[in-house]
Amino acid sequence: MRDIWLVSDTHFHHKNILTFTDDKGNLIRPGFSCVEEMDEHMLEKWNSVVKEGDIVYHLGDVMMGDKDHFKSFWPRLKGSKRLIVGNHDDIKFLASGAFFKKIQMWRVFREFGLVLTHVPIHKSEMRYDTVNVHGHIHQNKSPTPWHYNVSVEALNDYTPVHIEQVSKEINENRLY
Repeated sequence: MRDIWLVSDTHFHHKNILTFTDDKGNLIRPGFSCVEEMDEHMLEKWNSVVKEGDIVYHLGDVMMGDKDHFKSFWPRLKGSKRLIVGNHDDIKFLASGAFFKKIQMWRVFREFGLVLTHVPIHKSEMRYDTVNVHGHIHQNKSPTPWHYNVSVEALNDYTPVHIEQVSKEINENRLY
């Protein structure tokens, strides 16, 4: 059986993200001297858990910057990739390069009680008894217990998270 992994907001090759700060003035991606170092670190973390044949749902904001660099970098990441479109994604470019098996605006996993989106959605927009797994807000906490942030800055050292781990954490922390 193939494992399913979740990640968002990698912003591969986005030089300016290394200068972004939180509301206290702290870098949101500290410790990287250059974008190449950041990209290689995220690649190492991705490939440390994802196996060939696994499925990875990338919840948007994949890359910004040099598209030729991305074309050579992207195949180094393991897994069969699916994109949930983010607000910074160049959909035309990402669709034309066969980088993803599927490109969607959202994905519902009823068996896990999850709806995957890029931007956190309001509870009234969620169907069934679901939790919204999202990105977009980087290091910030999710707005409610009905949301789960998988932006790389919110994850364990930029490492994609397994869908069953997300489901387990949600069920342990739910406030019904």
